Amino acid sequence: MKSKIKELRKERKLSQEELANAVGTTRQTITSIEVGKYTASLVLAYKIARYFEMTIEEVFDFSEVEEE
Repeated sequence: MKSKIKELRKERKLSQEELANAVGTTRQTITSIEVGKYTASLVLAYKIARYFEMTIEEVFDFSEVEEE
């Protein structure tokens, strides 16, 4: 799943470590989400979106998610 996390971090001059600490996860998790190797849990996605004062849909791209 694609996300805008990297762009949002860079706009705010925020390191992966700083974002990770702010939302209660690890830098490695933020890295994995940014490169699309890991899909954030709903709780983590919510925390990240809230941190950036956005909705989950504004941060994460759900267009490639298949509906069942």
